[in-house]
Amino acid sequence: MSQIQQGAKLLLVDDDTSLTELLAIRLESHGYEVEVAHRGTQALNILKQMPIDLVITDLKMAHMNGFELNEQIKKYYTGMPVVMMTAHGSIPDAVDAMQQGFVSFLTKPIDSQQMLDVINEALAGKVRTAQTSDPNNFHGLLFQSASMRQLVQQIQALASSNANILIQGESGTGKEVTAKAIHLASNQSQGPFIAINCGAMPAHLLESELFGHKKGAFTGAVSDKEGLVQAADGGTLFLDEIGDMPLDLQVKLLRVLQERTVRPVGGQSEYKVNVRFVSASHKNIQTAVAEKQFREDLYYRLNVVSVEIPSLRERLEDIPLLASRFLSALSDGEKQFNQQSITHLLNYHWPGNIRQLHNIVEHCVAITPGKVITEDIVQKALPKDCAQNAFTGLNEAKRQFEYDYIQKVLALCEGNVSEAAKLAQRNRSDFYKLLKKHEIQC
Repeated sequence: MSQIQQGAKLLLVDDDTSLTELLAIRLESHGYEVEVAHRGTQALNILKQMPIDLVITDLKMAHMNGFELNEQIKKYYTGMPVVMMTAHGSIPDAVDAMQQGFVSFLTKPIDSQQMLDVINEALAGKVRTAQTSDPNNFHGLLFQSASMRQLVQQIQALASSNANILIQGESGTGKEVTAKAIHLASNQSQGPFIAINCGAMPAHLLESELFGHKKGAFTGAVSDKEGLVQAADGGTLFLDEIGDMPLDLQVKLLRVLQERTVRPVGGQSEYKVNVRFVSASHKNIQTAVAEKQFREDLYYRLNVVSVEIPSLRERLEDIPLLASRFLSALSDGEKQFNQQSITHLLNYHWPGNIRQLHNIVEHCVAITPGKVITEDIVQKALPKDCAQNAFTGLNEAKRQFEYDYIQKVLALCEGNVSEAAKLAQRNRSDFYKLLKKHEIQC
């Protein structure tokens, strides 16, 4: 019998309420955390709201059947294991389930031991999403927005892989924090995590830092030095701003990726390495490839999997959480924002993303004499630039205002649509129409 993976979070989906209640009791008695949904749309909402390790869904359900639900899950939560259960346990059902990406198949009435075995086999090698007791903190990534939740789900799906990953996103979005989260969620988590900024040093120093050198290889090389590629053996090497790496070094890095060996500068011997490379750039690497500023073959070696970090403007509902966490750390919990000050933070466009938000919170702490940071203090701390007031047409201005307004209201209400509609002084049906109009998912 396979070992039970304690603490894994399961989602049961079935319109038979008595069955889901019974199965939930059985699974919780074996140490699982269980969420229950009685229709497909409810299941998708739960997946948006919290990390789930495995979904078990019925096949025959009204409005959205198991196949349709699985299709939506595969679209938005890559790598999420889904198990089908059905009272129609025919061979054609089983074949269809496997062809459409279900990891396994259970027939009703459900045999408890078979269900436990199937669940454990599906979870084998899968790293638990929430390694911390804080559901808003995934290995240092603070979030409650749907866009970040999808990013975390993607990282979770990569847990058992050693594929190289390219992270892209604007400056200040937290690329190194994301790379560290990838490392900690991976099978390489017990190995070293080493980071280097490829744009922060001259080419000859970068080569020595990455690959090491032998004594006498160049002026100043008074002893042998191990490079970061060797130092990261068994773990992860994070290459920040990879787009700034000189072309001649790109050739040498490509060879390391191809051969899985490294030769120090001035050396004759090669050393085998087992390293997972995670790279990042604020530049568009595909554009750099087209402009012959980045090697296409190296791009494909580094970009086995691509991860895109949303800008802070695309995750407004995370601003209150991030600002409060930064404030607590910077003031030892002695200061707090009032609601109006949070609204001011939500109104800003954040070109510098999370790094800028941290700096603004630090500024607010420095100039606040009392315990409450007011909207006046935030207004003083924010830059007095005009970028957010660029002239646009009236229709576009109206559309943008409406979109931003809805996002801010949802952020203030922590994604609760009923509360948001009430705050906006609209009925729920009208508010849902606005959400659909602006393609905002809750």
